[in-house]
Amino acid sequence: MNKHSMFSGSAWILSFFMLSIATVGFASERKVNMNANWKFHRGCMANAEQPAFNDSQWKVIDLPHDWSVEPVPVQREGITLGPFSRLSIGGADTGQTVGGEGWYRKEFTLLPEDAGKNLSLYFEGAYNQSEVWINGQKVCFTPYGYMPFRINITPFCKAPGTPNTVAVKVINEGLNSRWYAGSGIYRHVWLIKTAKVHLDEWDTFIDASKLEGKKAIVNIHTLVHNSALKEKSGKLHIRILSPTRAEVCSTIKEVAVQKDSSQPLSFALDVPKPMLWSVDTPNLYTAYLSVSTDGGETNTQERDEIAIPFGIRTIEFNAREGFLLNGKPLKLKGGCLHHDNGLLGAVAIDRAEERKVELMKANGFNAVRCAHNLPSEYFLQACDRLGLLVIDEVFDQWQQAKRPQDYHQYFDEWSEHDMATMVRRDRNHPSIILWSIGNEIAERADDPTGVDIAKKLIATIEQYDTTRFTTAGVNAFWDRRQFTWEKDSERAFRHLDVAGYNYQWTKYEEDHAGFPERVMYGSESVPKEAAQNWNLIDKHPYLIGDFVWTAVDYLGEAGLAHTLELAPGERSPQFMGWPWYNAWCGDIDFCGDKKPQSYYRDILWNRRDISLAVQPPVAEGKKEDINYWGWKNELLSWNWQGMEGQTMTVHVYSRSPKVRLYLNDRLIGEKATSADSYTASFEVGYEPGLLKAVNVKGKKETASAELRTAGSPASVRLTADRSEIRADKNDLSYVKIEVVDAEGNVVPDCSLPVEIKQSGAGRVLAAGNASADDMASFRSLQPKVFRGKAIAIVQPDTETGVISLTVSAKGLPEATISIKTHQ
Repeated sequence: MNKHSMFSGSAWILSFFMLSIATVGFASERKVNMNANWKFHRGCMANAEQPAFNDSQWKVIDLPHDWSVEPVPVQREGITLGPFSRLSIGGADTGQTVGGEGWYRKEFTLLPEDAGKNLSLYFEGAYNQSEVWINGQKVCFTPYGYMPFRINITPFCKAPGTPNTVAVKVINEGLNSRWYAGSGIYRHVWLIKTAKVHLDEWDTFIDASKLEGKKAIVNIHTLVHNSALKEKSGKLHIRILSPTRAEVCSTIKEVAVQKDSSQPLSFALDVPKPMLWSVDTPNLYTAYLSVSTDGGETNTQERDEIAIPFGIRTIEFNAREGFLLNGKPLKLKGGCLHHDNGLLGAVAIDRAEERKVELMKANGFNAVRCAHNLPSEYFLQACDRLGLLVIDEVFDQWQQAKRPQDYHQYFDEWSEHDMATMVRRDRNHPSIILWSIGNEIAERADDPTGVDIAKKLIATIEQYDTTRFTTAGVNAFWDRRQFTWEKDSERAFRHLDVAGYNYQWTKYEEDHAGFPERVMYGSESVPKEAAQNWNLIDKHPYLIGDFVWTAVDYLGEAGLAHTLELAPGERSPQFMGWPWYNAWCGDIDFCGDKKPQSYYRDILWNRRDISLAVQPPVAEGKKEDINYWGWKNELLSWNWQGMEGQTMTVHVYSRSPKVRLYLNDRLIGEKATSADSYTASFEVGYEPGLLKAVNVKGKKETASAELRTAGSPASVRLTADRSEIRADKNDLSYVKIEVVDAEGNVVPDCSLPVEIKQSGAGRVLAAGNASADDMASFRSLQPKVFRGKAIAIVQPDTETGVISLTVSAKGLPEATISIKTHQ
């Protein structure tokens, strides 16, 4: 299965340019960041769209912004705690947070040189149901909070030198999401200024998926737009620069564009000896496209230029070899990922988006499924730069609702537009390998309704890109009791190129027998079934990978992965109530640290030779109940004060046939690891000291892993992920806070409160810990450490200098760290 490119344009496309740059604060003649100095009001407000409205009492904020992680305005004892409320409409779905209505206002003034230009406002994301006014005139409504939207504001703006007012109303009300969505303008906003004859990145598609011998054939398709009231002629110049910034090819073509229309153009350029993009070598080329026209009577030349990073690579899927990247088989070590950034809420600061990609790469993932909506642009740019494959997904529902006020009410009118927006915005990212048309769609196997919708959505994709493949996350028919997997699942997969199986690993081999050409993968799986999934993926080429739910902890679906001790007759709920707010199912927690299940996954993926974790005894008369998405109650800890002599279960994870366990140099025993789960379990009476697990090969001991009893808290240790950052609010430093003993070991049973203070050229934007139910510590400057750890997220001002962070805890010396900021 291999696809080649086609191109289709659309006349309604607005003038716009999205240059891939790392610093959102950068302003150019063409693209200006609009994040700073908005006025914000939380709640309903009459006439706030009018320019004369008095907003002097409104709060001044910078974007991106998410009001649902800010404290509820009126705090009521026993009812609210910071941003959380027992009266939250979303409840466990949204992590006990509150939505509502919010208003944003901003003034901007055009420069003299902007006279006669096309002007567009670009919102990368605002949740939800956004309305925009320019100088009191309504110019836009968009219902889907994950969709970027662009507005041609040229007819509504005042002459240069006269202030313009933009007002935005954002509504996040009712039961509209199954997870934490955030509220407000949570991604960047831009002002785009172009000449009458101009280019548009969304209208420019670079197909670099064809290799011939020692060259790559790069097909470039674009539209040249002319919004002038007369025909314009000029030249289109294309240059391609290599990853080393050397020009590798170029071309020039004459172009004539009728008045108020667009002219499609296509080019095929040869790139010799291409440097291919892959997960290990994410080489990026850049295409520069510029159009220049004569100014006519003014005798001045008009020019517009865009720059588009892209990667040269081939992708292919087939049941005999699996997924091929540049002709070589590659198993997808994947994780599903929601869009939020933990303690930051939905705010999409570039560094936070980049850090998610870094965490996934550092923990062995090579692929991500964006669940279940478009990610930020910068997240995809980071995936391109760092080498993380992407399944880009757009919908969690079609016509039938999952929540009463969700996107289903807009699907018929907006779905094709929104699908086209996803593909047009994202198709130049080499990291993207699959377009997903939905997740666990209710009508997925309904015939003709669901089958026809899938066909229509795929046809929309193929208008704009045929170089990639289509997929969806398909679940069992627990919601369609009249259907069975054996008889009815074929309809859900009928029009898809690659079949995504949500939690259906038991069906892989049976379905392969019935559909031997079907390419499959685990679009969602749970940690406790990781070995069963990965063993099958290792075994069969038609199984191309697995995506765990989830890679990183996220807000909402509170307590989805809980583990409880239950007495006979007690039943475990699917979600947890107050004070839980975090789903807790991630391999990686809110502080960026590995949870026990991640160490186990390292064994499955051959990233680690051996690991061990400790499970304390269950209370008498009770049994451990692990929710489906959960993990057993184990810790990488040998600190169990007060439990001396009690029997602990020590799980040793290894691919070695045999392992040994020692306690304080005393052999506890030797056991064979299970061939199915790579696990050997030992019962050990607790005594402080050193617990050590060792692989045994023949008679020889090889790799080992240790857990050591930490001493009493002695100090606070601060570690910044980066000690030098840009003097830009779009950059961050993540400072890890650890309580350690005299020898520098983290004290894993410590829950001391700490106090965080900052001074200098920045502030602590958010702080807290990784706990799923410690609401008091969420975004607090006085959080408790959880299992000995907390984190502070530091945001710089726009001036160079030094940010000083001081952390104290009762009975311990203060710790200080400095972070330098530079231009």
